[in-house]
Amino acid sequence: MMTAMAAYPLKLVRVSLTYIILTAGALLLLFPLAWTVSTSLKIAEKVTLTAIELIPDPVAWWNYPELFQRHPIPTYFLNTLKILIPALFGGIVTCSLAGFAFARIRFPARDVIFVIVLSTMMLPYVVRLIPLYIMFDQAGMINTFWPLIIPRVLGHDAFYIFLYRQFFRGIPEDLFDAARVDGSSELGIWARIVLPLSKPVLATVGIFSFQYAWNDFLFPLIYLGAKKINWTMALGLYGMRSLEGEMLWQQLMAYAVIMIIPVLLVFAWGQRHIVEGTTMTGIRG
Repeated sequence: MMTAMAAYPLKLVRVSLTYIILTAGALLLLFPLAWTVSTSLKIAEKVTLTAIELIPDPVAWWNYPELFQRHPIPTYFLNTLKILIPALFGGIVTCSLAGFAFARIRFPARDVIFVIVLSTMMLPYVVRLIPLYIMFDQAGMINTFWPLIIPRVLGHDAFYIFLYRQFFRGIPEDLFDAARVDGSSELGIWARIVLPLSKPVLATVGIFSFQYAWNDFLFPLIYLGAKKINWTMALGLYGMRSLEGEMLWQQLMAYAVIMIIPVLLVFAWGQRHIVEGTTMTGIRG
């Protein structure tokens, strides 16, 4: 009894130190975000000051309306949706169908094909740039959104297929056998049994797809050209930094805040599903 009581203060100190270190680390990681928000609300004269001022004085809230007046943000947003919606469809529907086929449908050379699909993850994306560009150029699709839509709709990401396959292999086989006995097709099993049981991995892939499409810069830069009417949100942010003669840092930071908010909201909504989905796909199969 005395030994347990003597060990309690040591445990309390250890736990307290752990929380202190984690809190300090969290504050350190949040500081750049706080600085970005603070700078977006500063007047131009205070942006370049070396003194740290997280609470602006005065608060230049008008930086945001001026940003929308100087740049076609709604157009950039709609252009981004043209990429984002196909990315979500491909990640959630197309990739889940492929993962279900590799996990539960027996067909010749299934494992060999799956290995080939996984091997595409070893190719750096820059290796595919020139062949894809030549292919889409010969098809007359350069300076259009089709090179950004077609691969995403077709579920081009092997990592998503791998996550789905691992998760689906963890679903009890008895459920599939019972559905087949009741006369359900494989597509019906996927829609009525697999998808309702796969919310964690669906949310995980959906969040990853959203983040990748929302922040994608390189591929829109290559395929959409220099016309601002075709730019996405990421290209618009880069355009402020590289093309403007007058560099308005406060508006650049305001644009960055607008870019960050949707990603933060999506992650705040789905962080529990990300942990659950990645954990379950890692330990099953």
